Amino acid sequence: MIKITKHEYKKFIALIFDEIGISFSENKESLLESRFYTRILHYNFHSFLEYYNLCLEDYSERVEMLNLITTNETYFFREFEHFEFLKEFLLSYSSPKKLKIWSAAASVGAEAYSVAMLCDSILPTNRWEIFGSDINSHVIKKARMRLYPLRWVDKIPSGLRQKYCLKGKGRYEGMFLINRELAKNVKFQTNNLLEANSDVGVFDIVFLRNVLIYFNNTIREQVIENILKNMRVGSLLIISQTENLNGINIKSLEQVHGSVFKVVA
Repeated sequence: MIKITKHEYKKFIALIFDEIGISFSENKESLLESRFYTRILHYNFHSFLEYYNLCLEDYSERVEMLNLITTNETYFFREFEHFEFLKEFLLSYSSPKKLKIWSAAASVGAEAYSVAMLCDSILPTNRWEIFGSDINSHVIKKARMRLYPLRWVDKIPSGLRQKYCLKGKGRYEGMFLINRELAKNVKFQTNNLLEANSDVGVFDIVFLRNVLIYFNNTIREQVIENILKNMRVGSLLIISQTENLNGINIKSLEQVHGSVFKVVA
């Protein structure tokens, strides 16, 4: 098996940081080797430097490389306390405006569809919409397909499971499909949180969970500042319960509940 050298590793982690702001420590060579090895074999390269040079020259391969790096674990109703909080918010929502929610690191869509199930079970269909985004184009394609392993369904509350999930048959045995009607209010798009996203709209709630842990404080602050451009005073930002905003200078956010913050200025 071809091994990545220290020199090659440093080149890759610098490129990944420049492109998407993710930092790697000095001892993650085996991670990059395992993620990139299929591409090494695909091109019959004899070194990781050859693959690095291809990523520099070929934009589509650079996207493929970043897709391999940004594949993360996800499941439905992850960190259930956030959905309890959201449920209480929805039950008290009285604004005549359509509620707009952004799943800002949507992965394969489990978070976005979890939020959609809760919204649809409480609000009329024309009163809410979900936007899901991720830098990884592969997971966005999967999110649009709405098809998931059947073992994931166990995390979904039984009432919502019965209403919004269809068990697969035949070639889809062992899978389940999210209800098409529910999905009409859920849109997905690739985007980069290191960039301003003026075209995606303004949101009442933004889920930014299990993302900040991959960035240093400077990049974390940049990501939050970019997202705040898509929020108004009173909007809510929800981060993971394993994350915090320590070490970054964001004065316009006020903690209101655990890992939930409100835009105050």
